[in-house]
Amino acid sequence: MNESAHPRKYHLREYVPADADPVIRLWEACGLTRPWNDPRADLARAHAWQPDLLLVAVTLDGSIVGSVMAGYDGHRGWLYYLASDPARRGRGIGRALVAEAERRLAAAGCPKVQLMVRSDNAAVQGFYDSLGYERSDVAVQGKRFPPVSGS
Repeated sequence: MNESAHPRKYHLREYVPADADPVIRLWEACGLTRPWNDPRADLARAHAWQPDLLLVAVTLDGSIVGSVMAGYDGHRGWLYYLASDPARRGRGIGRALVAEAERRLAAAGCPKVQLMVRSDNAAVQGFYDSLGYERSDVAVQGKRFPPVSGS
C-alpha cells in the first residue's frame, strides 16, 4: 500500500498530556514498551524538556494513530518511539512523522539525526533504509541511574 491509495486522513500535532493513555496503548500495540521503561514517565520527561519534538498523528475523529518522540542534545538529534497504528500501516503515517520530526530538528540547527532499532527487527530497519537512513556498525552501551527520591 502507498499513501496515494489512502488519502491522508490524519493531521500531525504536538503531544499534550491528555494523549498519554492512547499513545501508550499505541506503543503497546506496536511492541515498543519494555518492562524496564515507564512509558508514562518517558512521555512526561520528553514533554517537559522539548514539547515541540513530541508529535502525534490524529485522525479526523480524534484517534491517535501515530507518534514520534524526537530529541536534540546540541550535537545530534534522536528519534524514539516512532509508532503507527498496525491497522493503518502503509498509509504514510510513519513517514509523515519522521519528516516532521526531521524538519523540526533541522530548524533547530541539528546537523544529524539517528535512532536505534533492535537488531532482530528487519521490517523496521527496511523502513528506515527506505527513508535514507544508513546503518552504523556501533555498539550501544547504557547505564541506568537509580530513581531520584520523590520521582
